[in-house]
Amino acid sequence: MAISRRAFGLGLLGAAAAGTGGYLTLKDRPEFRGYLGNRAHLFGFIGGEKQAFLADPDVVRALGGYGLELDARVAGSVEMVREAALLSQKPQFLWPSSSIMVDLARKSGAAIRNDQVVLNSPIVVYTWGPVVEGLKKSGLVSVAAKGGYNQLDLKALLDAVLAGKTWSALGVDELYGRARIVSTDPNRSNSGFMFAGLVLSLMSGDVATQELLAQHGDQAKAIFRSMGLKSSSSGKLFDQYIAGGLGAEPMAVGYENQLVEWALADPARWQRVQAGTGAKPEILYPRPTVYSAHPLIVIDPAVDQLLEALTSPQLQELAWSKHGFRGPLGTVAAGSDTIAGVRPAEIEAVLPMPSADVMLALLAQMEG
Repeated sequence: MAISRRAFGLGLLGAAAAGTGGYLTLKDRPEFRGYLGNRAHLFGFIGGEKQAFLADPDVVRALGGYGLELDARVAGSVEMVREAALLSQKPQFLWPSSSIMVDLARKSGAAIRNDQVVLNSPIVVYTWGPVVEGLKKSGLVSVAAKGGYNQLDLKALLDAVLAGKTWSALGVDELYGRARIVSTDPNRSNSGFMFAGLVLSLMSGDVATQELLAQHGDQAKAIFRSMGLKSSSSGKLFDQYIAGGLGAEPMAVGYENQLVEWALADPARWQRVQAGTGAKPEILYPRPTVYSAHPLIVIDPAVDQLLEALTSPQLQELAWSKHGFRGPLGTVAAGSDTIAGVRPAEIEAVLPMPSADVMLALLAQMEG
């Protein structure tokens, strides 16, 4: 069949219009920007607990769809917002593990364009089955009426540590010596930093102020002195807890998502642990606890696109379903109790952190 020049020309015009329309459609869909060949390379520092999330091939692929490639280097949350050696490298973004770090970054002179909480994870205590059963006998651990998760009376435990009580006195006959709990170094890592604020507030009987710090700072300092050598990283401490077992690390402070992420990373390994005869890892939720919010601190305008991507439904679902991170408001997805024990849909008892000035003064005391 012969095709007229006019018809052929109209066909080319229609194809061109369709192609242009397709391009415009993709361009207007942020999750497809990367497929148009435009890639932004962003450099910044992140807390170590988010390293596995950003290394996840599904996450890398999703960020690539947004046209993003990250050079995300691990640093302690406290270090990244305070250390001149890190800030002088001109990071385009910082992704620490506490909202209070935004204030500390400003005090350090960081030119913050924007900040927004992207993920959440409550501070928890990692322990082992025999410790849970023993502390239930002594009344330090109870099962929450709503949700069925294990709650820890953290103030009572801290009082026992300060009093030098033994594990056996707390109902844990499998362990010898004095009861102890360990966290990371609060001057370097966020989980230790947040635990320090929680300890000070519990010792003070209220959210700590400068006046309460003057009265109870020595008690908080004594708790951390009893820990001995402290890890600089939440990830390293969690690895020590898993590798050391009941005898080496009976109670370690961390983020809720860490055990969940570890279990989800290798379900067969998790099943072997659960089926084995050894002590099983357990999560205790301190009552009260503090929320570790993970704000993305935007320094370079190009990072606005990263913020948009990380708060998208696709990335939020990956953060929860594969890495155990709750959403910006502490929300959870359906099916939250399928692995790594029972996780409460809502954390009922949460204390706010002391102000940045109080925390800086507490850190200074702990360095002395």
